[in-house]
Amino acid sequence: MRVRIDGELCQGHQMCAIVAPDLFGADDEGYGVVLVEGTLPPAHEEPAIKAEASCPERAVIVER
Repeated sequence: MRVRIDGELCQGHQMCAIVAPDLFGADDEGYGVVLVEGTLPPAHEEPAIKAEASCPERAVIVER
């Protein structure tokens, strides 16, 4: 499983970082960034799915 943020959709709400602070942060302009590259460790899979569901713009994309 991998996770990414669609930069064209992200509006900087930071819901992903609130739900999964170990996986997501913000760039200098406040837009979401993924902190873990590549395949997610099993412990991060559930938080990634929750972050995907919490994004109001649907910018967080979990690739299964």
